[in-house]
Amino acid sequence: MPETPAAPDSLTMRKRRHVQQRIIEAADELFAANGFDNVSVTDIAARADVGRTTFFRYFGDKAEVFFAREQEIIEAITDHTTRDPLGAALTLAEAVGQLRPIVLDLCDRLSANVDGYSLHHELIEKHLELRERDALKTQRIADELSDLLIAHGTEESIAVFASQVALACAQTARRRTKSARTLTADARAAFDQLASLGT
Repeated sequence: MPETPAAPDSLTMRKRRHVQQRIIEAADELFAANGFDNVSVTDIAARADVGRTTFFRYFGDKAEVFFAREQEIIEAITDHTTRDPLGAALTLAEAVGQLRPIVLDLCDRLSANVDGYSLHHELIEKHLELRERDALKTQRIADELSDLLIAHGTEESIAVFASQVALACAQTARRRTKSARTLTADARAAFDQLASLGT
């Protein structure tokens, strides 16, 4: 039986993802070599072999490129629950338990590039603008997690509290370690410590 032709926009989407990835990789290389302040949008566009107009089709500024991985993480939250649907959590402990595998998966994704993870957090510590954006991105992830619980029947007050608690475990891991290699293990340990409080 012949293969079904690809959807007309699939090639366009693949090209868009390819260009976006080139921009992200170019920015990562430049940030690693020169720091954040010494890299301009023009530099990134030139390294990615795209025009400035193309750059701005994908990113509002260089800080958005810097946090592009976090955007992928936000999108991965929905993907995760598509594979493993949630039920309505009746208690805070149940809600945190439902978020635990999602948050650990996010930690895995964030720390997959060991060198990139270290550079990312080193630059965040050095720049107030990046720290502020990081706080906003973290809150957006928390909102996505709570919305996810609510959409699956968890009461809003429990969902909001649970998302903050679950992300606190990830933030604790981030503070405890400077190495991407142990981020997920440290987050798991934080969840275990949290669970032990109720025993």
